Amino acid sequence: MAGLACGGRMHAMSHRPTPLPRSHFALFRTIHTRWMDNDVYGHVNNVVHYSLFDTAVNGYLIEAGALDIHHGTVIGLVVQTQCHYFESIAFPQVVHAGIHVAHLGRSSVRYELGLFADDAARSAAVGQFVHVYVDRATRRPVPLPPALLAALQPLRRTA
Repeated sequence: MAGLACGGRMHAMSHRPTPLPRSHFALFRTIHTRWMDNDVYGHVNNVVHYSLFDTAVNGYLIEAGALDIHHGTVIGLVVQTQCHYFESIAFPQVVHAGIHVAHLGRSSVRYELGLFADDAARSAAVGQFVHVYVDRATRRPVPLPPALLAALQPLRRTA
């Protein structure tokens, strides 16, 4: 049975995950698949989906001026990821990664992401990605910085 990990235990989900429409997401990032993304079965390997999530979120935050990966005093650490797969994606398809902020905490952000192959109306995969923002030196959680909060606001709206 599918479950959601919480505190090390599995809890039954009340519904079976399903593909999401593009309208669920507030922003899209275009990412080109690469030849090396395909596995022996002829589709993008499952671990690449997590890389696409990471690329979409961090690319947006860097371009929005909310994250300085080289010199910033606050950095985001990934503490949880999850993915449900519905259809294959394969090179040379283009992926449109939809991003939606599902929850803002004091020091954390939970993103919902959808990966859409080419012009597909429904996601080939959906996932979650949680960042906890910490002081670069101490690695202790810190409140979300104002620039980050400002960059995340447009990602909170959905259709």
